[in-house]
Amino acid sequence: MDLGIKGRTAIVCASSKGLGRGCAEALAEAGVNLVLNARGAEALEATAAAIRAAYGVEVVTVAVDITTDEGRDAVLAAAAALSPTGGADILVNNAGGPPPGMWSDWGRKEWMGAIEGNMLTPILLTTAVLPGMIDRGWGRVVNITSQSVKSPIGVLGLSNGARSGLTGFAAGTARQVAPHGVVMNNLLPGIHATDRALALDGGVVKAEGITMEEAQARRAATIPARRYGTAQEFGATCAFLCSQHAGFMIGQNVMLDGGAFNSTF
Repeated sequence: MDLGIKGRTAIVCASSKGLGRGCAEALAEAGVNLVLNARGAEALEATAAAIRAAYGVEVVTVAVDITTDEGRDAVLAAAAALSPTGGADILVNNAGGPPPGMWSDWGRKEWMGAIEGNMLTPILLTTAVLPGMIDRGWGRVVNITSQSVKSPIGVLGLSNGARSGLTGFAAGTARQVAPHGVVMNNLLPGIHATDRALALDGGVVKAEGITMEEAQARRAATIPARRYGTAQEFGATCAFLCSQHAGFMIGQNVMLDGGAFNSTF
């Protein structure tokens, strides 16, 4: 399927690996030029080189802390320089999740870190790109949140709270910008075969004294698909939400969890 976005310019956050990289690769396959962001320059450059070689699109890297004003400004400036229209056509908000724990583990410092990374930063990036998208009459914003905004995970309370705040912002804003050709949706991943899953499974290994294989098999057994998702299939869904064909999907929360969330609606 031709996604109709060849030549567009996308910002993809936290895109050196994992789900962010999966999204970047799928967009590149559709002909989208990319501004990739992550903190680690080495991994980011390796990802960019692989994408350039595989898909022949333009890829600019910005190795900064996107939670800072300076980091966001650098990423936005790179998109403005790369794009023929002077700004990002597509924004994929993504960030690693806060550490697991119990409610009693978290004070103001931990909460502010989660809110900065998983709520305020994507909101500020979105509000920065929306005026240009509205002026041009076309734009796509995809927020990678978590299955936990629909089905809370006890040990991920920081993520539950911060990402739910982003979800609420997106729900209202999506309806406000839709008349201008700007489409905003959320992708809610369940367990995928990424470093985040390895970290969570490693916590189970440490706490219960079992092997990694046992921890992964136990978690996979709770998923109706009986496996972890892949970054590639996640990226393909993201690319569709960024496509010309998604113009009537407004403010949706799309679950990609292998059926783990048990609900009729």
